[in-house]
Amino acid sequence: MSNHQMSNRTEALPESPADVVRGLYDALGKGDVPGVLARLAPEVIVDEPNQLPYGGVHQGREVFVQSVLGAMTGYADVAITDAEVFEGPAGVVGTLTGTLTAHTTGEQYPLTMVEIHRVEDGLVRKIDVYLKNPHDLAAFYARAEAGTR
Repeated sequence: MSNHQMSNRTEALPESPADVVRGLYDALGKGDVPGVLARLAPEVIVDEPNQLPYGGVHQGREVFVQSVLGAMTGYADVAITDAEVFEGPAGVVGTLTGTLTAHTTGEQYPLTMVEIHRVEDGLVRKIDVYLKNPHDLAAFYARAEAGTR
């Protein structure tokens, strides 16, 4: 190996797709919006369960922050208690566990999400979000909005 090749090795290795998603979850857990945006492709597609107030397919990282994160945090405090990331042939699978606490009533809702991320060139291009009981979560949001338990 020549000296020239050796000197090039000082550059940081690119993050693995799983590391990109871990970084995204770290930023989400801290409420670090710039950190979230930095890991999403500008044209990222986020596909949320249709039952939710922010359900459906959203395109664009600013849209994700406003429509999805904005809606979630508008109704409740979001605390992420656990995040696991697995790299597989279909993409990076992330499981997020957390608690939503309604601003209006203090009702708590245990949240578990499974997300499949498509990561290219160090950025998340697509997030497909799955929930065990989206109807229950939608009902929680409805109660939070109404201020009822």
